[in-house]
Amino acid sequence: MGSRGQPEESRAAILQAAAQEFAEHGIAGARTDAIARAAKVNKALLYYYFTDKETLYGAVLDHEFSGMKTKVLQVLDSDQPPREKIMAYVGAYFDFIASNQIYPKLMQREMMRAREGHSQHIDRLVKTYFQPIYRRVGELLHKGIAEGEFRQVDPAHFVPSMVAMIVFYFSSAPIMQRIVHFNPLAPKRVAERRAAVLDFISAALFQPCAGAASAVRKSGVRE
Repeated sequence: MGSRGQPEESRAAILQAAAQEFAEHGIAGARTDAIARAAKVNKALLYYYFTDKETLYGAVLDHEFSGMKTKVLQVLDSDQPPREKIMAYVGAYFDFIASNQIYPKLMQREMMRAREGHSQHIDRLVKTYFQPIYRRVGELLHKGIAEGEFRQVDPAHFVPSMVAMIVFYFSSAPIMQRIVHFNPLAPKRVAERRAAVLDFISAALFQPCAGAASAVRKSGVRE
């Protein structure tokens, strides 16, 4: 069992186990004894690091959302032209979700909890993670529009549309499998979806020009 003598390892194991439990059952249905068992620590140690289930849930959200923020800001901080940067941003966000499929479940549960007025964390999440990313992507869209690279789009609509195209695919995978009769999460299908998302967004956003095909190719879209 984990011990206080291995704080980083124990805390990481608890967060990983808790993320799975919260994603599957929500905070109301999640059981701390199941989390402790999956993390291979005793419940006393769990409460040593996290005072209660709500605190643990908040720590899980911060861990997952900070990983997403770090991933996409690496792209948004880069020195690339608008076309290449927006495609790199979408690709980075897609890759993060594809490799962290607990994230869409946690995000969906927290959005529902916030809508019902039960979330103690949504204001912090918005201020710390969502607003900074939205602001940076909005600035990028306005820059591309000003330079004649992008169509006239409203970030308030375009940004959530980009996010929804990615997140919904993974959160709806069990339903889609019954509709299309194949596993949407198989590596081949995920790669196809990535290419389709990049192709759709470039078609919706880019002004027609000779450089459009080049920007899409650099982002991994098959023509």
